[in-house]
Amino acid sequence: MQALEEIAENARLNFEAQTKARDKALSQTRVLIRHCAHAIRAVHREERVTALEELSQAQALVFSLQSDLEVYPQLYHAGYTQDALKEFAEAKITFAFIFNEELPSPGELRLGYGTYLQGLAEANGELRRRCLDILRHGYSEEAERLLGAMDDIYAILVTMDFADAITGGLRRLTDIVRSINERTRGDLTITLRESHLENSLKRLEEQMKNGDWKTDHHPSI
Repeated sequence: MQALEEIAENARLNFEAQTKARDKALSQTRVLIRHCAHAIRAVHREERVTALEELSQAQALVFSLQSDLEVYPQLYHAGYTQDALKEFAEAKITFAFIFNEELPSPGELRLGYGTYLQGLAEANGELRRRCLDILRHGYSEEAERLLGAMDDIYAILVTMDFADAITGGLRRLTDIVRSINERTRGDLTITLRESHLENSLKRLEEQMKNGDWKTDHHPSI
């Protein structure tokens, strides 16, 4: 009986320690997600310094989570932890693409490939949002650049033909990325055509003002 009681006591101590680690991780992941959301918002507002500050705080929380949960891999790989890490990957990748900087690698972010690629897929939606913000002011080569980045993302994701148990449901996200890219390309095409039409009308108006506009339908004098 003494051995059984000792086992029970050790189990309680272990469960108590895991519970404390879990509660702390839940709190950290909530704060981490908030910093990532603020960073993405700052990116869209072109507030680079603010975005970097938010990403720095997010990075510190990621390292803390990884350190605290090293002895509890089941907690580190739990859904709430990986979802928060995915948000971190999304924020870092969105920052890099929109500010046209070097893309951080999974190793630099200390993230697994599945989590990183999920963040990459989610970042694709933020690039569409940025494209639409640009297109509201008319056609732009910057929108073309971002669409090119979106196509590159899809080209990578579509090659990851592995089971969802391995990738964390990446196949569904890849289908969403394809749909987003198609809609964005359509929006860009319409804006480009409108821009060409507007420029043609402006040239015609200038020709008419300068007396350069001619027609074969003038009445004979």
